[in-house]
Amino acid sequence: MKIAVAGTGYVGLVTGVCLASKGHDVTCVDIDEDKVQVMKQGISPIYEPGLSELMKENMEHLTFTTDYVSAYKDAEVIFIGVGTPEKQDGSANLTYVYQVAKQIAQSAKRDCVVVVKSTVPIGTNDKLESYIHDKQKADVNIYVASNPEFLAQGTAVKDTLHASRIVIGVESEEPGEILQRVYADFEAPKLIVKRRSAEMVKYASNDFLALKISYVNEIANLCETVGADITEVTKGMGYDARIGDRFLNAGIGYGGSCFPKDTKALSWLASFNDKEIRTVKAAIEVNDSQKFKLIKKAKKYYEDFLFLNVAILGCTFKPGTDDLREAPSLVNVPLLLEDGAHVRIWDPVGTDNFRKKIPNQKIQYCESIDEALVDADICFIFTEWDDVKKYDVQKYKQLMKTPIVLDGRNCYGLDAFENTGITYASVGRPTVNDR
Repeated sequence: MKIAVAGTGYVGLVTGVCLASKGHDVTCVDIDEDKVQVMKQGISPIYEPGLSELMKENMEHLTFTTDYVSAYKDAEVIFIGVGTPEKQDGSANLTYVYQVAKQIAQSAKRDCVVVVKSTVPIGTNDKLESYIHDKQKADVNIYVASNPEFLAQGTAVKDTLHASRIVIGVESEEPGEILQRVYADFEAPKLIVKRRSAEMVKYASNDFLALKISYVNEIANLCETVGADITEVTKGMGYDARIGDRFLNAGIGYGGSCFPKDTKALSWLASFNDKEIRTVKAAIEVNDSQKFKLIKKAKKYYEDFLFLNVAILGCTFKPGTDDLREAPSLVNVPLLLEDGAHVRIWDPVGTDNFRKKIPNQKIQYCESIDEALVDADICFIFTEWDDVKKYDVQKYKQLMKTPIVLDGRNCYGLDAFENTGITYASVGRPTVNDR
């Protein structure tokens, strides 16, 4: 089928490339000419494992352009995968979605289905359909469907090609049948529902996972007080099929492009309609507080960070991505700098983005974990990269001035630090070699 995709961020580009890998002819549209030229060379502008390789394998089915008119005029299906960033009040900013909708309305010359992949508030697809029909120039049938994405950064290609489910929200049979053809070669359960239900599935799913993480983090905090070990507790919980063992890793909170934004958006939507989802509101509050857990732990060892050498291992919100959105490092590093610390950061892919987010000349960026640890007074682990998890823990003592390691992602077993002289404090577990 002839398909167009608006937006080449995580959602748009991954969707376009994966559809092309199934034999569809896909045109990806972006407003950034430089970005388009990079993609024309088969190079992914975003860091996502497996994406560049899949792009290069399927370039015969991929076109990249800034010319939305040529892309939309004769496409059978047009996916909208642009961003819906968070506004100051927590609601979703739909400016980019409506910009694309207007372009489609003015460009489409044949019957087509507009598929909203972007995460949008419940009822948005209904409004978009009316908006497009009001703006369209040609006498053609333009259907609007909701098709939320459930991909995770770091595993986006796998999550798309081998989806847990494909949710299609439509108000009539024809667009549903067309989308079933689009996804005919995708081996995943396909659920046809009403548009508003599809929109809600996305929010309800993400917010449930955010709730699960925040709940486990609160249990972890209590474990520290009562002397239990959260890893043992969650192992016991995970055997219960009703609970499952995923998203039970205690730490310093969730980040990324979805959970923070979607919890706030759903909470705002409920409030706007004179409702309150107290569980989601609590998850947001717990997560905001959890991000500062390591700083609070550090205060046990140092009253302040003035002139201290602080090593930061990992600055992205999770491993496998260079995304920093809502990463704990973004709120912790400024506090350390403000308190007079000398900060050294190591991350395998995230440092360039961190420089852009926090352009502070005093931050030293390191090529290796060893370099970050030399003469450090304390070490914070914010991201559970494999390089960190596989790191020889004896080096913390060999390289650091004062071997105090505060692990926000529980990268190591406690026994690895027994009798080492290294103070190792994690989340929800007893501190080893406390001072």
